[in-house]
Amino acid sequence: MEPKQAVVALGALAHEHRLAAYRLLVEAGPDGLPAGAIAERLGTPSSTLTFHLQQLLHAGLVTQRRVSRQIIYAMAPDAMNALVAYLTENCCGGEATCAPACEPATLAARSRKTPAA
Repeated sequence: MEPKQAVVALGALAHEHRLAAYRLLVEAGPDGLPAGAIAERLGTPSSTLTFHLQQLLHAGLVTQRRVSRQIIYAMAPDAMNALVAYLTENCCGGEATCAPACEPATLAARSRKTPAA
């Protein structure tokens, strides 16, 4: 990932509504959600949400597809993985392997609560 791409992606996420929409799309998985469902779940007017989703789309963090009359948005995992890789590529001065452990928070919490065998 190029620095300009990273800045665009980080800028797209640097807004409360866009970050909430992105997190909702991550939760929804690869099938994504219709724009109307996103607006309803976030309590955001459709016109406002469209602006925010377009920012995420422009940054390459989400995809969109039309199904009949609905526009379905989904997160683009490769884009987020590239962003995280860019941010951590020189981790620990490049002398140690300290790549982030990408484990969803709910799984991490469950594994801590599971009693040892």
